[in-house]
Amino acid sequence: MATSALRWIGGVDGHLELVDQRKLPGELVAIQCRSVEPLYDAIKTLAVRGAPAIGVAAGYGLVLALREGVRDVQEALAGLDRQAAYLASSRPTAVNLFWALERVKNRARAFAASHPGACLQDLQQAVFYEASAVFEEDVQMCRRIGENGSRLIQDGSGVLTHCNAGALATAGQGTALSVLFEAHRQGKRFTVYADETRPLLQGARLTAWELQQAGIETVVLCDAMAGWLMKQGKIHAVITGADRIAANGDTANKIGTYTLSVLAAKHKIPFYVAAPSSTFDLSIKTGSEIPIEQRPAEEVTQIAGKRMVPQGIGVYNPAFDVTSAAMITAIITERGVIERPLARKIAGHLGTVRR
Repeated sequence: MATSALRWIGGVDGHLELVDQRKLPGELVAIQCRSVEPLYDAIKTLAVRGAPAIGVAAGYGLVLALREGVRDVQEALAGLDRQAAYLASSRPTAVNLFWALERVKNRARAFAASHPGACLQDLQQAVFYEASAVFEEDVQMCRRIGENGSRLIQDGSGVLTHCNAGALATAGQGTALSVLFEAHRQGKRFTVYADETRPLLQGARLTAWELQQAGIETVVLCDAMAGWLMKQGKIHAVITGADRIAANGDTANKIGTYTLSVLAAKHKIPFYVAAPSSTFDLSIKTGSEIPIEQRPAEEVTQIAGKRMVPQGIGVYNPAFDVTSAAMITAIITERGVIERPLARKIAGHLGTVRR
């Protein structure tokens, strides 16, 4: 992809650069994060968004955290715990955020335990290497998801997607959009119908922009138009990303995804979810346990700073909804494809089945 959502510039003393996705597609603007606070703000305000991307960004955030007034290894470890908790409080639904923070923290503690004489600079280097490994693995993960899912895209088909699950949502080329990028590279010709994705228009602003860059035929539609397109026979598959997947396959994704799953079932259209293994949260049994982030009312009442709703009107603005596993045809991961995902199949896919 021509544009990456984030990159680390320099070595252990470098900084994190993010594409400010609030400005797209009108402006391509970068945010420079040299401390934890601006990164927290970037995640909270959706300057960087997408479950894998915020996980990678948070991992690098702990590299930044080790610069903030710490004098020795023990003080650094305590500071990592505080700053990880701070970053984790930015958004509650996307499990990749918590996964990446725990992974980098655990690496720091393991390094300190196995190197009792290590200095602060040694710990910083270990944390930097781990955060960089999360980044590199995400890049490879995206490509494998695309390769595994590309066979599900048929030549001449119409594919509906929702929100943005492309390069802007990951460190690599995306999850759901990676499947489309790989199918396109294989010479398949298809049309992508991108829901605009209210209230923040990630589909219209971000997905359409990415697909246009890739040379894939794209049509943007209002969210409420999807069912009518299905009835007309123009949609042959639906593919979305995910922010958290429960042990039984119930999947949280951008608000409106559940509606598409119901419409797809009604019209007998396959419904696919593309997500990395790190998006599964096996600590929760069903989707009813997934915390759903509530976003500010202004996201609904205003468009480009102009108020569109009368003063005094109540607003309901959940960022996500949950699609039950029974509505999902398959989940595509970097390890393969889980057809008709059930708890046992998922556990086997992830290598967690108890014999």
